[in-house]
Amino acid sequence: MYKAEKSVQMTFEDFNQSCGMKLNVRDEWIVVANSIDWAAVEAKYMEFFPSKRGRPALGARMALGALIIQHKAKLSDRNLVKEVARNPYYQYFLGLESFQTKCPFGHGVLPELRKRFGMDFISEINEVVVANAKPTPEHADDREEKPSANGNLGTMILDATCSPSNIRFPQDFSLLNEAREKLDGMIDKLHAMVEEPRRPRTYRKVLRKAYLSMAKAKKRPAKKMRSLVRVMLCAVKRNMAFVDAYLAKGLFLADKRDVRNLDAIRKLYAQQKEMFDEKKHRVADRIVSITQPFVRLIVRGKAKTPVEFGAKYDVSVDENGHARLEKASFDAYNECTVLKDVVERYKERTGHYPRRVLVDQVYRTRENRAYCEERGIEMSGRKSGRPPEDGKKRRKAECAERRNDVDRIEVERFFSRDKRCFGAGLVMTKLSYTTLGSIALAVLVANLFNAGLSFFVFYIVDAPEGCASFDLVEVEDDAA
Repeated sequence: MYKAEKSVQMTFEDFNQSCGMKLNVRDEWIVVANSIDWAAVEAKYMEFFPSKRGRPALGARMALGALIIQHKAKLSDRNLVKEVARNPYYQYFLGLESFQTKCPFGHGVLPELRKRFGMDFISEINEVVVANAKPTPEHADDREEKPSANGNLGTMILDATCSPSNIRFPQDFSLLNEAREKLDGMIDKLHAMVEEPRRPRTYRKVLRKAYLSMAKAKKRPAKKMRSLVRVMLCAVKRNMAFVDAYLAKGLFLADKRDVRNLDAIRKLYAQQKEMFDEKKHRVADRIVSITQPFVRLIVRGKAKTPVEFGAKYDVSVDENGHARLEKASFDAYNECTVLKDVVERYKERTGHYPRRVLVDQVYRTRENRAYCEERGIEMSGRKSGRPPEDGKKRRKAECAERRNDVDRIEVERFFSRDKRCFGAGLVMTKLSYTTLGSIALAVLVANLFNAGLSFFVFYIVDAPEGCASFDLVEVEDDAA
């Protein structure tokens, strides 16, 4: 059930309390709160609650605002509740009418909000924010670009990156030992349900000692590593047989996480057994985390992190500096297959194709080049064929190529801010849909705190007579 709240934006005078404090109207949280169309957010949020029965859910502004604060401030669930209780700017952003010393929600509701706000919903909210936004300060002073002869106008920058999930670096013997330990825990739970005096022997102490001796070793010879993997495979197989024997007696695992882990362990054992028998190190859909079996390795080829473990996604940045999440997947896909869909979505939003498409070498396939040439779109990079013999034309083409390369840096700049400041550098969620929703939310927060400040309006608010003295006033701020 959801009960609609008032959609009228409160004024600064309405947010008061009696401790004599003063809020700065130029604070970023107040500016961003006034830049969001909360009525449109609530209209989309109400679609989650078709029934009119039951306990009313948390308001749309408070629910979405709590996740935005968490991403921007990089807070855990419990710390978010503490900070909201002591920060009046957070409370104004959440839509409270006055300051209060207790957070209006508990930390237990936040996982449910993350499950509710998936990638598709956050992307729709991002469209609402971007539709009402002005160009970012970096693009506000740019001269107006004239459309080309075929009516194309604007610039679209496209690139892909990866947001790593919070998992341990996967190694075969470490994954098998983790699987063995989780199966030991399941055996303990199932054995407690029966009246058998003796627990099945799993040699947990011996295997733990063997694992630690390898994990702490400075050098890991291939023969010893293979021997340990063989031992761990036998231990996992034995423990799975004990678990299956208990389940055959009619017992069951009460914890849903144990059920998910057991399915992941079965698949992990099959993959590790196949690689061990065939003496290879590659297998399709290789599991790198038991608790997050959907995570795949993404080969990026970077000097610092050549391989990352998380979701890969494409982001487009338009001529106004606004970013959109175009595609996200845990499987390693080829970025060049995304360009056509992104360009067509750009036309649906604006009514025309972009004049320029700035991409790196991966997107510049023959098929994509032909697609852009048919529609009169200029693609960044050196054109196929020999350079012009005329020196003036050649220098003009080189200048245009350098300008496109410089303008394409904007998407790299966005990725840097998104990972350093807005939570995309390390995703802490544990489920596949909450992970994708977290990435989409990071893009939304980046748009809000990069483009949202362009909504800035200077306010000087005086407290009316008879109201509390929790005023909002304009103060000097050198950074503003």
